[in-house]
Amino acid sequence: MLFFSVLSLLAATTLVSAILTPDPGNDYSCTSSHNPVITLHGLGATYYEDINFLGDWLKSQGFCVYRATYGAYPAFPLVGGFLPINESAAEIADFIKDVATNTGKSKIDLVGHSEGAFQSLYVPKFEAGISALVQRIVSIAPPTRGTNFANLITLAQDLGIDNLVQDVLHTFGCDACNDLVDGGAAIEQLNDGTPIVQPGNQLTVIISRNDELVTPTSTSPVNEAGVRNEYVQDYCPLDPVGHIGEAYDLNVWNMVKNALTDGTAKNFICVFGSPGKNLRIWMDA
Repeated sequence: MLFFSVLSLLAATTLVSAILTPDPGNDYSCTSSHNPVITLHGLGATYYEDINFLGDWLKSQGFCVYRATYGAYPAFPLVGGFLPINESAAEIADFIKDVATNTGKSKIDLVGHSEGAFQSLYVPKFEAGISALVQRIVSIAPPTRGTNFANLITLAQDLGIDNLVQDVLHTFGCDACNDLVDGGAAIEQLNDGTPIVQPGNQLTVIISRNDELVTPTSTSPVNEAGVRNEYVQDYCPLDPVGHIGEAYDLNVWNMVKNALTDGTAKNFICVFGSPGKNLRIWMDA
Protein backbone atom coordinates (compact mmCIF):
# COMPACT_ATOMS: atom_id res chain seq x y z
CA MET A 1 0.00 0.00 0.00
CA LEU A 2 1.18 3.51 -0.71
CA PHE A 3 2.03 6.12 1.86
CA PHE A 4 -0.36 6.07 4.73
CA SER A 5 -1.25 2.56 5.77
CA VAL A 6 2.32 2.24 6.99
CA LEU A 7 2.51 5.26 9.25
CA SER A 8 4.08 3.07 11.94
CA LEU A 9 7.21 2.98 9.80
CA LEU A 10 7.66 6.72 9.65
CA ALA A 11 9.65 7.04 12.84
CA ALA A 12 12.50 5.31 11.03
CA THR A 13 12.99 8.22 8.63
CA THR A 14 16.65 8.80 7.76
CA LEU A 15 17.83 12.21 6.60
CA VAL A 16 19.54 12.22 3.22
CA SER A 17 19.99 14.78 0.47
CA ALA A 18 17.13 15.13 -1.97
CA ILE A 19 17.44 14.87 -5.72
CA LEU A 20 15.34 16.73 -8.30
CA THR A 21 15.01 14.95 -11.64
CA PRO A 22 13.75 17.10 -14.53
CA ASP A 23 12.09 15.45 -17.50
CA PRO A 24 14.77 15.25 -20.23
CA GLY A 25 11.95 15.99 -22.67
CA ASN A 26 11.41 19.50 -21.28
CA ASP A 27 11.57 21.72 -24.37
CA TYR A 28 12.62 25.24 -23.51
CA SER A 29 12.38 26.27 -27.15
CA CYS A 30 8.63 25.55 -27.09
CA THR A 31 6.46 28.52 -28.05
CA SER A 32 2.86 29.13 -27.02
CA SER A 33 0.39 31.95 -26.52
CA HIS A 34 -0.12 30.54 -23.00
CA ASN A 35 2.13 30.74 -19.98
CA PRO A 36 4.53 27.83 -19.48
CA VAL A 37 2.84 25.16 -17.37
CA ILE A 38 4.61 23.20 -14.64
CA THR A 39 2.90 19.99 -13.55
CA LEU A 40 3.46 18.64 -10.04
CA HIS A 41 2.92 14.93 -9.39
CA GLY A 42 1.50 13.32 -6.28
CA LEU A 43 3.15 11.39 -3.47
CA GLY A 44 4.88 8.20 -4.58
CA ALA A 45 4.83 9.26 -8.24
CA THR A 46 7.26 10.85 -10.71
CA TYR A 47 7.24 13.25 -13.64
CA TYR A 48 6.37 10.31 -15.89
CA GLU A 49 3.62 8.91 -13.68
CA ASP A 50 0.46 10.46 -12.24
CA ILE A 51 -0.41 13.64 -14.23
CA ASN A 52 2.02 12.99 -17.09
CA PHE A 53 -0.87 12.11 -19.43
CA LEU A 54 -2.59 15.36 -18.53
CA GLY A 55 0.63 17.19 -19.35
CA ASP A 56 0.91 15.44 -22.71
CA TRP A 57 -2.70 16.32 -23.49
CA LEU A 58 -2.06 19.96 -22.62
CA LYS A 59 0.85 19.90 -25.05
CA SER A 60 -1.56 18.71 -27.75
CA GLN A 61 -3.75 21.70 -26.86
CA GLY A 62 -0.96 24.19 -27.50
CA PHE A 63 0.65 24.51 -24.07
CA CYS A 64 4.35 24.26 -23.23
CA VAL A 65 4.60 21.86 -20.30
CA TYR A 66 7.52 21.24 -17.93
CA ARG A 67 7.90 18.65 -15.20
CA ALA A 68 10.33 17.11 -12.76
CA THR A 69 10.34 14.50 -10.02
CA TYR A 70 10.65 16.17 -6.63
CA GLY A 71 11.05 14.82 -3.11
CA ALA A 72 12.87 11.61 -4.12
CA TYR A 73 15.68 9.99 -2.18
CA PRO A 74 18.85 9.47 -4.27
CA ALA A 75 18.69 5.74 -3.62
CA PHE A 76 15.09 5.61 -4.89
CA PRO A 77 14.80 8.13 -7.76
CA LEU A 78 11.89 6.23 -9.32
CA VAL A 79 9.41 7.46 -6.70
CA GLY A 80 9.07 11.01 -5.43
CA GLY A 81 7.29 13.16 -2.91
CA PHE A 82 8.40 11.39 0.28
CA LEU A 83 10.58 14.15 1.73
CA PRO A 84 9.19 16.75 4.15
CA ILE A 85 6.91 19.20 2.39
CA ASN A 86 9.25 22.14 3.02
CA GLU A 87 12.24 20.29 1.52
CA SER A 88 10.30 19.33 -1.60
CA ALA A 89 8.99 22.90 -1.78
CA ALA A 90 12.53 24.23 -2.03
CA GLU A 91 13.22 21.87 -4.94
CA ILE A 92 10.01 22.91 -6.70
CA ALA A 93 10.82 26.59 -6.17
CA ASP A 94 14.22 26.13 -7.82
CA PHE A 95 12.56 24.35 -10.73
CA ILE A 96 10.03 27.15 -11.19
CA LYS A 97 12.88 29.66 -11.30
CA ASP A 98 14.76 27.50 -13.82
CA VAL A 99 11.72 27.24 -16.09
CA ALA A 100 11.15 31.00 -15.94
CA THR A 101 14.81 31.65 -16.75
CA ASN A 102 15.10 29.07 -19.52
CA THR A 103 11.85 30.06 -21.23
CA GLY A 104 12.38 33.79 -20.76
CA LYS A 105 8.83 34.10 -19.46
CA SER A 106 7.84 36.30 -16.56
CA LYS A 107 4.83 34.21 -15.51
CA ILE A 108 4.36 30.48 -14.90
CA ASP A 109 1.16 28.47 -14.35
CA LEU A 110 1.14 25.54 -11.91
CA VAL A 111 -0.99 22.38 -12.15
CA GLY A 112 -0.71 19.88 -9.31
CA HIS A 113 -2.43 16.68 -8.24
CA SER A 114 -2.74 15.42 -4.65
CA GLU A 115 0.53 16.27 -2.86
CA GLY A 116 1.49 18.23 -5.97
CA ALA A 117 -1.76 20.19 -5.57
CA PHE A 118 -0.84 20.96 -1.98
CA GLN A 119 2.61 22.06 -3.12
CA SER A 120 1.03 24.36 -5.70
CA LEU A 121 -0.54 26.19 -2.73
CA TYR A 122 2.40 25.92 -0.36
CA VAL A 123 5.32 26.91 -2.60
CA PRO A 124 4.05 30.36 -3.70
CA LYS A 125 3.15 31.19 -0.09
CA PHE A 126 6.41 30.18 1.57
CA GLU A 127 9.20 30.16 -1.02
CA ALA A 128 10.67 33.63 -1.53
CA GLY A 129 10.10 35.19 -4.93
CA ILE A 130 7.88 32.43 -6.30
CA SER A 131 4.46 34.09 -6.03
CA ALA A 132 5.74 36.88 -8.29
CA LEU A 133 6.54 34.28 -10.97
CA VAL A 134 3.20 32.48 -10.74
CA GLN A 135 -0.05 33.60 -12.36
CA ARG A 136 -2.50 30.68 -12.40
CA ILE A 137 -2.65 27.73 -10.02
CA VAL A 138 -4.80 24.67 -10.68
CA SER A 139 -4.92 22.33 -7.69
CA ILE A 140 -6.50 18.93 -8.28
CA ALA A 141 -7.61 17.24 -5.03
CA PRO A 142 -5.33 19.06 -2.58
CA PRO A 143 -5.39 18.01 1.10
CA THR A 144 -5.59 21.72 1.94
CA ARG A 145 -6.60 21.29 5.57
CA GLY A 146 -5.27 17.77 6.01
CA THR A 147 -6.76 14.35 5.37
CA ASN A 148 -7.66 11.28 7.40
CA PHE A 149 -6.92 9.02 4.40
CA ALA A 150 -10.16 7.08 4.79
CA ASN A 151 -10.78 4.05 2.54
CA LEU A 152 -7.26 4.22 1.12
CA ILE A 153 -6.77 3.37 -2.55
CA THR A 154 -3.10 3.65 -3.41
CA LEU A 155 -1.38 5.17 -6.39
CA ALA A 156 1.46 2.65 -6.03
CA GLN A 157 -0.89 -0.29 -6.54
CA ASP A 158 -2.49 1.33 -9.58
CA LEU A 159 0.94 2.00 -11.09
CA GLY A 160 2.31 -1.44 -10.25
CA ILE A 161 5.19 -0.08 -8.15
CA ASP A 162 3.90 -1.10 -4.74
CA ASN A 163 7.03 -3.07 -3.83
CA LEU A 164 9.30 -0.15 -4.69
CA VAL A 165 7.27 2.22 -2.55
CA GLN A 166 7.38 -0.25 0.34
CA ASP A 167 11.17 -0.35 0.01
CA VAL A 168 11.32 3.44 0.33
CA LEU A 169 9.06 3.45 3.36
CA HIS A 170 11.00 0.70 5.12
CA THR A 171 14.32 2.40 4.42
CA PHE A 172 13.56 6.09 4.93
CA GLY A 173 9.93 6.54 5.91
CA CYS A 174 7.65 9.27 4.60
CA ASP A 175 7.85 12.67 6.22
CA ALA A 176 5.39 14.07 3.67
CA CYS A 177 2.77 11.68 5.03
CA ASN A 178 3.20 13.10 8.52
CA ASP A 179 3.08 16.62 7.11
CA LEU A 180 -0.21 16.10 5.25
CA VAL A 181 -2.25 14.14 7.79
CA ASP A 182 -4.79 16.04 9.90
CA GLY A 183 -2.81 18.36 12.15
CA GLY A 184 0.45 17.77 10.26
CA ALA A 185 3.18 20.40 10.31
CA ALA A 186 2.71 21.54 6.70
CA ILE A 187 -1.07 21.64 7.12
CA GLU A 188 -0.68 23.89 10.16
CA GLN A 189 1.76 26.12 8.25
CA LEU A 190 -0.49 26.54 5.23
CA ASN A 191 -3.48 27.32 7.42
CA ASP A 192 -1.70 29.72 9.74
CA GLY A 193 -4.40 32.38 9.56
CA THR A 194 -2.82 34.34 6.71
CA PRO A 195 -4.12 34.07 3.13
CA ILE A 196 -3.14 30.97 1.17
CA VAL A 197 -3.49 32.69 -2.20
CA GLN A 198 -0.81 35.32 -2.68
CA PRO A 199 -1.31 38.67 -4.42
CA GLY A 200 -1.28 38.31 -8.20
CA ASN A 201 -2.03 34.58 -8.09
CA GLN A 202 -5.36 33.14 -9.22
CA LEU A 203 -6.46 29.74 -7.96
CA THR A 204 -8.81 27.04 -9.20
CA VAL A 205 -9.34 23.98 -6.99
CA ILE A 206 -10.80 20.90 -8.70
CA ILE A 207 -12.45 18.32 -6.44
CA SER A 208 -14.34 15.06 -6.88
CA ARG A 209 -17.14 14.26 -4.49
CA ASN A 210 -16.05 10.63 -4.88
CA ASP A 211 -12.47 11.21 -3.69
CA GLU A 212 -11.65 8.29 -1.41
CA LEU A 213 -8.14 9.34 -0.36
CA VAL A 214 -8.25 13.08 0.39
CA THR A 215 -11.06 12.78 2.90
CA PRO A 216 -13.36 14.30 3.80
CA THR A 217 -13.59 16.09 0.46
CA SER A 218 -14.50 19.28 2.31
CA THR A 219 -10.81 19.54 3.21
CA SER A 220 -9.84 20.58 -0.32
CA PRO A 221 -11.54 23.96 -0.99
CA VAL A 222 -9.68 27.19 -0.35
CA ASN A 223 -12.35 29.51 0.99
CA GLU A 224 -10.87 32.85 0.03
CA ALA A 225 -12.12 35.66 -2.19
CA GLY A 226 -11.63 35.04 -5.89
CA VAL A 227 -10.89 31.32 -5.60
CA ARG A 228 -12.85 28.97 -7.87
CA ASN A 229 -13.62 25.73 -6.01
CA GLU A 230 -15.05 23.41 -8.68
CA TYR A 231 -16.52 19.94 -8.25
CA VAL A 232 -16.18 17.56 -11.18
CA GLN A 233 -19.76 16.40 -10.66
CA ASP A 234 -21.10 19.96 -11.02
CA TYR A 235 -19.83 19.83 -14.60
CA CYS A 236 -20.36 16.13 -15.25
CA PRO A 237 -22.86 14.68 -12.74
CA LEU A 238 -22.40 11.07 -13.87
CA ASP A 239 -18.61 11.07 -13.66
CA PRO A 240 -17.67 8.61 -10.86
CA VAL A 241 -14.00 9.60 -10.81
CA GLY A 242 -12.08 9.16 -7.55
CA HIS A 243 -8.76 10.45 -6.28
CA ILE A 244 -6.32 8.56 -8.49
CA GLY A 245 -8.60 8.84 -11.50
CA GLU A 246 -8.67 12.63 -11.31
CA ALA A 247 -5.18 12.64 -12.83
CA TYR A 248 -6.40 10.62 -15.84
CA ASP A 249 -9.96 11.87 -16.32
CA LEU A 250 -10.72 13.71 -19.57
CA ASN A 251 -13.41 15.79 -17.90
CA VAL A 252 -10.89 16.97 -15.32
CA TRP A 253 -8.40 17.72 -18.09
CA ASN A 254 -10.94 20.00 -19.76
CA MET A 255 -11.59 21.73 -16.45
CA VAL A 256 -7.85 22.28 -16.10
CA LYS A 257 -7.67 23.71 -19.62
CA ASN A 258 -10.52 26.08 -18.82
CA ALA A 259 -8.71 27.25 -15.69
CA LEU A 260 -5.51 27.84 -17.65
CA THR A 261 -7.38 29.87 -20.27
CA ASP A 262 -9.62 31.73 -17.81
CA GLY A 263 -12.72 29.90 -18.98
CA THR A 264 -15.59 30.16 -16.53
CA ALA A 265 -18.29 28.09 -18.21
CA LYS A 266 -18.53 24.46 -19.22
CA ASN A 267 -17.51 24.25 -22.87
CA PHE A 268 -16.85 20.55 -23.36
CA ILE A 269 -18.85 17.35 -23.72
CA CYS A 270 -18.63 15.09 -20.68
CA VAL A 271 -17.09 11.67 -21.20
CA PHE A 272 -18.42 8.89 -19.00
CA GLY A 273 -16.81 5.68 -17.87
CA SER A 274 -13.50 4.76 -16.30
CA PRO A 275 -10.52 7.12 -16.45
CA GLY A 276 -8.72 4.49 -18.54
CA LYS A 277 -11.57 4.55 -21.06
CA ASN A 278 -11.41 8.32 -21.17
CA LEU A 279 -7.69 8.11 -21.89
CA ARG A 280 -8.20 5.64 -24.72
CA ILE A 281 -10.87 7.88 -26.27
CA TRP A 282 -8.46 10.79 -26.30
CA MET A 283 -5.57 8.71 -27.65
CA ASP A 284 -7.77 7.30 -30.43
CA ALA A 285 -9.19 10.69 -31.37
